[in-house]
Amino acid sequence: MSRKVDSVKDINDSKETWRLAVRIMDVWSVVNNKGIEHLEMIVMDSLGDRIQVLIHHDHLLKWKEVIKENMTCIINNGSVYKNDFQWKVCDHSKKIVFLGGTTMKAIELQNIPPKGYFFKDFGEIFQGKCKTDRLEDIIGAVSEINHIQSNTLGKKVVVSVVLKDLKGNCINCNLWEIYGSKFLAYYNDPKNDGAIVILLTHAMVKDGQVSNAWSGSKLLINEDIPEIQDFMSKLPTNEQKEKPTQSAKSLSNWSGGSQYSSVERFVHNAKCMSLSQFFKIKHETLCVTVATTLKFAVSKYGWFYYGCTRCSSKTPNPEKAYECSCGQKVEQPIPRYKIEIYVSNGESKYRFVFWDSECAAILGMTAEFMHNSMVENGEDDSMVYPDELEMLLNKKMAFRVKVQPTFSQASVWKLCDDEAFVKEIENDYIVEDV
Repeated sequence: MSRKVDSVKDINDSKETWRLAVRIMDVWSVVNNKGIEHLEMIVMDSLGDRIQVLIHHDHLLKWKEVIKENMTCIINNGSVYKNDFQWKVCDHSKKIVFLGGTTMKAIELQNIPPKGYFFKDFGEIFQGKCKTDRLEDIIGAVSEINHIQSNTLGKKVVVSVVLKDLKGNCINCNLWEIYGSKFLAYYNDPKNDGAIVILLTHAMVKDGQVSNAWSGSKLLINEDIPEIQDFMSKLPTNEQKEKPTQSAKSLSNWSGGSQYSSVERFVHNAKCMSLSQFFKIKHETLCVTVATTLKFAVSKYGWFYYGCTRCSSKTPNPEKAYECSCGQKVEQPIPRYKIEIYVSNGESKYRFVFWDSECAAILGMTAEFMHNSMVENGEDDSMVYPDELEMLLNKKMAFRVKVQPTFSQASVWKLCDDEAFVKEIENDYIVEDV
């Protein structure tokens, strides 16, 4: 008589004769400071429950060439201990350790979900809603490169980038050693243009930032997998075509031979002109200019709109659930920034429209978070502009905008308030009206 299959969620230390039908979601090698190697992996059953598995060095040769990521199999027998890994990849309180008597048989199991990722929400990272010993999968578009440290004078390679999710939330991501080198190799290849979407598995989360783990993390850059392609397709069209820029700070540490500087990429395919020249534009035009934010242009729509929880599309009705054109089933639409601000340069003044991601990056909080805070404080009038929005004013910035003369406005695509960056745009690229 065949032994029945146990559920992962039921695993405890009461026995060692467990029989599991699982998919190997991930497997990686760990080498300690004494050079001793062992294997770790994550397995998942048909109910979607996962548990971490350890294969000690003693059994390494037996299993290293047998175990393959994404394979389905039957595993028999294993010791069960408390999950005391320093960094945990799933919530199960136990871990399985292979024994000398552990067996595994590869078998096709159609009822087990395919290999996938369990992405951590950026909003939860930003708000500190993370377990300090938990490794997370993350996915986001690189919006800026903050810092590059090359492998010189005994220093380790590290690349610090800003990642943005589809809600406009931004977090810092640090890529160390081979992960940083892999990113730089991709970024520095002139054949790779447009947006960069990265997927990092088993990322460490600390103080609102993420970084690769020293063992087990995988870095996927613009790869042809459903998760990355789906994310890329939901980016605004203009962002899909824009390669991320480097901050002035990162440029001072740059050791590669990038084809274009961050400023050159910022102005690429755009007309550089002073604000006064905007009034002569007759058709929609992509422009770069320098201006200072002056005051809000208050409209009947206020400072936000209700949109999809995944993409930036506006909801047809903020009080009803619906299915967005991006495929997301939206139970409750969320507030997203759309703020109109008058900007000036000399005596010239023009109306700029600032969108969700740019505002969130400057303010350090999402529109949803700001709106909910106002409601909690008893303010339910959507036309009241929160004091925190004043941070958007009186800032001199370089802007990459689409000028829309029909509406006498410009839609902000990108911006930078770094003083050296703005000065270079202003001095070397902007041609004043004569």
